[in-house]
Amino acid sequence: MKISISYPPIESEKGTPLLGQNRQFQWFNSPTYIYPMVPAYAATLLKANGYDVFWDDGIAEELSYEEWLKRIIQEKPDLVAIETKTPVIKRHWRIINELKVKSSKLKVVLMGDHVTALPEESLKNSQVDYVLTGGDYDFMLLNLANHLTKGEKLKPGWYYRSEKLKVIVSKTKVFEKLEKEKFSGENDKIVSTGHFQLNHDLNTLPFIDRELTKWKLYAYKNGNFKYPPGTYMMSGRDCWWGKCFFCSWTTLFPGANFRVRSAKLALDEVGHLIDLGVKEIMEDSGTLPVGDWLKEFCQGMIERGYNKKVTLSCNMRINGIKSLETWRLLKRAGFRMILFGLESANQETLTKINKGLKVEEIEPGLKMCKEAGLEPHITAMMGFPWETKKDAQKTIDLAKRLFKKGSVDTLQATIIIPYPGTPLYKYCKENNLLNFNDYDRFDQREQVMKSELTTEDVKELTQSLYKSFASPQFILRKVFSIRNVDDAKFLARAGMKLLGHLTDFGK
Repeated sequence: MKISISYPPIESEKGTPLLGQNRQFQWFNSPTYIYPMVPAYAATLLKANGYDVFWDDGIAEELSYEEWLKRIIQEKPDLVAIETKTPVIKRHWRIINELKVKSSKLKVVLMGDHVTALPEESLKNSQVDYVLTGGDYDFMLLNLANHLTKGEKLKPGWYYRSEKLKVIVSKTKVFEKLEKEKFSGENDKIVSTGHFQLNHDLNTLPFIDRELTKWKLYAYKNGNFKYPPGTYMMSGRDCWWGKCFFCSWTTLFPGANFRVRSAKLALDEVGHLIDLGVKEIMEDSGTLPVGDWLKEFCQGMIERGYNKKVTLSCNMRINGIKSLETWRLLKRAGFRMILFGLESANQETLTKINKGLKVEEIEPGLKMCKEAGLEPHITAMMGFPWETKKDAQKTIDLAKRLFKKGSVDTLQATIIIPYPGTPLYKYCKENNLLNFNDYDRFDQREQVMKSELTTEDVKELTQSLYKSFASPQFILRKVFSIRNVDDAKFLARAGMKLLGHLTDFGK
């Protein structure tokens, strides 16, 4: 059996769709290609079990849609797995229907946070064969492949059509007519194997086959990498907090199910990446494991000498590490950039979104990280339905203050989107807060939720967030921090990315 892990190009005047490994979706005018970790594990695991695997990221390869379609038809896979998200789900339905016209024997799987939240929707609106729910794409795709070739029982988490519905599909030229068909009972329509279970052992996974999954596609065009070529690794799934009100990945990986592979295996993978020639690694667990795991990992980096050969970055909660000693250990272990989700400077908002963070913890936490010699990066959001313009300005003012004091180095600003499956989406539905229900528009180009803030307000505020670094103190510090050519190149790339982001949120 030949299996393709596919990211079909989606052509739009809005820019390039950032899909894989992104907890939020955005169209970028200056794209950053992020290595999709769990699909890469899936490709590797399938190959290790004897399946023919085709890594097919038409987005990162910058193919046109026609080029991609021609190639996928020529490759003749038996099964195509596509990761999807809310703003592109309708486009993926159309792509699936076109693939089915080209090859009726081809089977297609959809996976991702949107279809995990609404699995039956895609079966009713497209000719997709299987919907995979939950975030363990790797173990689940192997289960499906074994089911189709060896008769293995499907695990909980799968949705597919009953045999009766399949017969109707085969006789229907326009799939949308399915919704008008009559059935003898609801249970005849869609079959579910039950709620997905996140009980797979991450320690049993092989190291990702980086050549199979074309790691160099993602090694250079990524704003996080100061020392390319860079790549990603992911030791935990996904965030040990896993409760944030807005986060789409809590649909895939609820925090109560947080799993992590051993620190030894993580260290072995770092050694493997160094041998490949990697210079910088983004450890993209939703929040890096702390406690004994972090101590063992950092000490191992130092003892093995990896800290002299590669630079690391990671995601962390602002109050996740509370001692300067631990931050200094990360610095000695080779860590550089630490990404923090700040989100808002308003306590009411932090409480409502279940961030588990107090406003008074923000500045001391970032200052401590910076004091250890690390480079804090913060994310912040605009467009909360309960925030006023004055509330939003507080977040901008805090960002300005942090940059001016030298407590942070970089920032990412986004417009908050209520993705299906999140508590925020449920809150909006219950309180009639959605301006519209068109998924295509859930893409950070306008205000999705009802608020006193207009789309123009939110875009202007988001641009102001991106401009918050612009103090003479910050700029001089950055100029004087240049030590080599890599530093200068990184600052130049960061400047280009900033211009791209300002365009992303332009009027």
